[in-house]
Amino acid sequence: MAEVSISGAQKAYGAVNVLHGVDIDIADGEFVVLVGPSGCGKSTLLRMIAGLESITSGTISIGGKVVNHLPPKDRDIAMVFQSYALYPHKTVAENMVFALRLQKMPADVIKQRLNAAAETLDLAPYLDRYPRQLSGGQRQRVAMGRAIVRSPQVFLFDEPLSNLDAKLRVQMRKEIKELHQRLRTTTVYVTHDQVEAMTMADKIVVMQGGNIEQIGTPLELYDWPTNTFVATFIGSPSMNLLKGTYKADGNIFVTEEGDEIALSFKPDAVEGQAVLLGVRPEHLSLAESGLKATVSVTEPTGHETMVFLRYGGSEIVAVFSERHDFKPGEDVAIAARAEKLHLFDKQTGRTLRPGPA
Repeated sequence: MAEVSISGAQKAYGAVNVLHGVDIDIADGEFVVLVGPSGCGKSTLLRMIAGLESITSGTISIGGKVVNHLPPKDRDIAMVFQSYALYPHKTVAENMVFALRLQKMPADVIKQRLNAAAETLDLAPYLDRYPRQLSGGQRQRVAMGRAIVRSPQVFLFDEPLSNLDAKLRVQMRKEIKELHQRLRTTTVYVTHDQVEAMTMADKIVVMQGGNIEQIGTPLELYDWPTNTFVATFIGSPSMNLLKGTYKADGNIFVTEEGDEIALSFKPDAVEGQAVLLGVRPEHLSLAESGLKATVSVTEPTGHETMVFLRYGGSEIVAVFSERHDFKPGEDVAIAARAEKLHLFDKQTGRTLRPGPA
């Protein structure tokens, strides 16, 4: 295992800059998830760590050694791809040990590593089968097994679950997390799915447009987003943002509709500043007095009720733990938990809420 350090990493294709000076420190044994929308540069960065893409400037170090110009085979990494990349004419066992045989590793060592990985991933009954005889989840386990047998310093995962159905993705998320807890191998995992990022990571790196927006633990990003991009990208459903202004007298947010909401913190804002009030759907509740909104759509999921509401020119999403049978067009009053509110500058998107003490 080893730490991974990325310093000032830039990537350009001709005149097009894809990554703009990325800095990330990944501790030994840490599970770090790179997350962001398509085109943000996360997969490019992963491929640069792997050596599949060259680095334009900056440095990438693995275990304290700069690897900028090392070929992939000399970086002591193992990569799991989205497409599994299994040899269709080879059995599960042959797929898993192919790289070891290329390295001319002793047969007894190969057998030992194969059996250990097969037991870890519950693949022992399938070692003589071919990829076409396996389910999607089993194929992904084989791809993971091929990485495990190499005992690398770093595991790299490039959206490995995107080809699986929803139920299998949940199962494989758990299995990958359990695998990391057992092996404690440094892991860098790329996904566009923020739920995957939240449930699996020790640390999340949120990217947009080739830049890092914020780095932190899942709950740090959820509770203390530094800007509106992170606030709305992390969390499902997304954080609600209401337009308005800040009223210093009384420390109040005033909506465009003229309603006033008291703040429990003193923001870094001035009188009359155009701001956005952020509130997560689960921090809204029905109230005797509050924002008057109209129900658009109700989505019951069994354990909770998701309600889409119209408030002035904005849409608000509320999630209630109890069941409700709202009718479209019904008027309701909603209030937010004051200690859970966020405030952002409308122009820059940066947070105006003081950080945690």
